[in-house]
Amino acid sequence: MTDATELLFTYGTLQFAEVQLDTFGRIVAGDADVLPGYTIDYAEIEDERVVDISGLSVHPVLRATGNPVDKVMGKVLHITTAELDAADEYEVSLYRRTSVTLASGRHAWVYVG
Repeated sequence: MTDATELLFTYGTLQFAEVQLDTFGRIVAGDADVLPGYTIDYAEIEDERVVDISGLSVHPVLRATGNPVDKVMGKVLHITTAELDAADEYEVSLYRRTSVTLASGRHAWVYVG
């Protein structure tokens, strides 16, 4: 997709095919990358729509540690601006989108707690 100008680092349910189909209307190919300075915690999700789509009531959530030894493995999705807006709608209020630098040196969006 030539208009896929945004990079989104995913580490949880946005990697699931069923979530991508519902959120983006397509399966998005991703490539592996690592986010240094963060760890994964878990949170209970109360939004029934998100639970139904993902099949999970407990989702991972990133927590910044600032320690470069801490790392979260995930995938970088190449998406459009409209798809990024759709991802914003999928994520519950527990998450906020922020810009990060990945281990590869690429800059990407990610949802943190």
